[in-house]
Amino acid sequence: MDEQVETIQTGPTADEISEIERARLHALVEADMDTANRLHADDFQLVTPSGRTYSKEEYLGDVASGELDYLVWEPISDIAVRLRGQMAHIRYRSQLEIVAGGHKSVGFYWHTDTYERNGGQWQVVWSQATRIM
Repeated sequence: MDEQVETIQTGPTADEISEIERARLHALVEADMDTANRLHADDFQLVTPSGRTYSKEEYLGDVASGELDYLVWEPISDIAVRLRGQMAHIRYRSQLEIVAGGHKSVGFYWHTDTYERNGGQWQVVWSQATRIM
């Protein structure tokens, strides 16, 4: 059977997922590793704008050590949410300032993330960012 995909513009679930994403960004900027650990699934994977891939352990390890230091990560557009069962996909634009490997980068990015509901909690499982030129 083919389930219908629901695009959510507003409502409790879309608002909840948007707030979780904002909490995740805040946790990464503040290096709040307890919150970041809770919001990233154990099998989380990130693809960076340069094409590098990170596992949860690698990514959060680099944030904790300061190898990745997010100075600013602010959505500059609404966070669009598409929901299908226990999975949600989000997309938004952001302003990002980061120091990675001692080099500061400032720019605007598109973010596409996939969340899954695990044990009653939404967690990000995939994340990809694309620099806007």
